[in-house]
Amino acid sequence: MITGAHTIIYSENAEADIAFFRDVLKLTNVDVGNGWLIFGLPPAEVAFHPAEENGKHELYLMCDDIQAFVREMAEKGVACSEVRDQRWGLLTALTLPGGGTIGVYEPRHARPAPAK
Repeated sequence: MITGAHTIIYSENAEADIAFFRDVLKLTNVDVGNGWLIFGLPPAEVAFHPAEENGKHELYLMCDDIQAFVREMAEKGVACSEVRDQRWGLLTALTLPGGGTIGVYEPRHARPAPAK
């Protein structure tokens, strides 16, 4: 029934963030017309957390080695926050060229098999 997930990141400088995902993170992409790129992501997962209201969603990218990721981003002139040790993994915040941030973490938790 479900064949995938489509995530939208709103940005004050979408062109810069698109270039970052294409040129720095080197994610696969397809042009769906007029230069509008949609990026492929690795297998994903979703979790539900208790909240006082509905409608809040967050996006985190995951990696195998957070220290290596932070070093690689620094070599490319990309700012990451200090790595924080959380119960569920090692977390940094990646600053996008458009000014927003995305969490990137090295998970400690079990990972589900990708849905088919």
